[in-house]
Amino acid sequence: MLAKMISSSTASRRISKIIVSSGERTFLFGQTRSISMATPYKIQVPVTNTGLWKFRQQDDTANKVSELLQEDLKKHHVFFNQDGFHNHIPHHVLALYGTGAGPDAIQMAYNENKNYQRPAKESHESVADELHSWEYTKKYRGREKHYSDFLLFYQREIERLGWEAALNEHLFKGDERANDMFQRMFAGFLHPIIQLMYGVEWEQPAIVAEGLAQAAVHKNQLKTFFDEAERRAGETAETPMPQIAALIEEIRGDRKLATAAEMGDANKVFDGVMKRAPEEMLRIASKVKVLPEELDERTAEMFHTAFYVAGGAALRPGKEAKWDFFLIHHTNAAPIFLSFNSKSWISAEIKVRMLEHKIRMDLVQYAARGCPEPRLDQIRSYRPRDRDQGKELVSKPSGDNPPPGCARWPTGTDTNWATDLLPRFHSIPDDGHTIKVARALGICHELSSKYGDKPWIKIKGDYDWLKLVYMLLDGTEHSGTRWVRSAGFEEAWKDIPARD
Repeated sequence: MLAKMISSSTASRRISKIIVSSGERTFLFGQTRSISMATPYKIQVPVTNTGLWKFRQQDDTANKVSELLQEDLKKHHVFFNQDGFHNHIPHHVLALYGTGAGPDAIQMAYNENKNYQRPAKESHESVADELHSWEYTKKYRGREKHYSDFLLFYQREIERLGWEAALNEHLFKGDERANDMFQRMFAGFLHPIIQLMYGVEWEQPAIVAEGLAQAAVHKNQLKTFFDEAERRAGETAETPMPQIAALIEEIRGDRKLATAAEMGDANKVFDGVMKRAPEEMLRIASKVKVLPEELDERTAEMFHTAFYVAGGAALRPGKEAKWDFFLIHHTNAAPIFLSFNSKSWISAEIKVRMLEHKIRMDLVQYAARGCPEPRLDQIRSYRPRDRDQGKELVSKPSGDNPPPGCARWPTGTDTNWATDLLPRFHSIPDDGHTIKVARALGICHELSSKYGDKPWIKIKGDYDWLKLVYMLLDGTEHSGTRWVRSAGFEEAWKDIPARD
């Protein structure tokens, strides 16, 4: 069952519950600070904090998560190969935990992914000492072999300052060092900020340190773009800015930009968009300017539009449903902006700036994937595979009485996919991308429902969201090829199975 977001106050909170797998779901949006013995060197996930989607969990599951994440911290490198492919274990384990999975499912996921990880490298205290000087870091930044040194440095900084103050110092301060790290957070298909997201959402100092260290060893290839887009926006952007979906359509309508990336490009962002249409991309990206009073709604719009784009691109006539591997990183990273907005120790200026960078990167990635058409009509008419197999589909609850475990029907919801379908997602043997999309879908549905019929709402009803869930399930369950890569290109679909 998927619930509408419930507003809360410090005086009282209304809670509805539902049992899902081994977890008990509570429909309560917004973070409360959890009591934890976590340190920069020790991961300790409390049973009281299951992330933004607020499932109730069991002590044995929390203990299993802590055990596995501690093992990953000690034993595994951030990249599992020399090509810079990322270790997703922390995301995978916490996304499962945050969607009600039990200890067996979490252990299975860990076992599926631990064997191909590279071993962690020893850190060098002398290098970690040098990293206090920004000038000295030049020879270490962007070099994966120094990940362990950056990790030790940020662990020490968090130990000295606390993780919140360390983020303000090293990411949000606004000086040369912090600005560089700010931009690197969006490198590597957003993996540094995704890593940071799980640290912030679960208040785990060690995972925050991992996110900072991961950013430090990515190259800052986006610097010129981000700097120029921000400069132009400050000088010329009109406010309120256009809807994000309108900017997406503007990209589709600019022939030079829409065709800048080519299927044969090794890196469609830098070899395509930034090489062949940099001015056209900057012209649209510099229209992004969020006013402080718009922050919460523009955050919701960013999240919603990311699903409008990624979900709409997952359907191509005559083919099975497949979500775009690159676009899903933009849905999966979105929850951190809800966490940021809830933190009083982050300034409003920084929250706005971080959101603007995310929106600009969403636009770039859309252009890089060949500008796939968002097919809302096909989402609404989508026929889930379960129906072809004669299975009963998740449907609208009926009757006056809520199901067992629910104090009342959650306002505004008419699907119970979390009950019926999440256990199937939990059993999919992958590297965590699928459950991260499912978790983000649930959070975004709740968030979007708060905004009713706002003009930027494209996915308009509970059944539209349910169709997205089925599209994700059909594309990943019992499937050898789970994703399409660059959905706007016809060539990307050639090996995707046909479907009437």
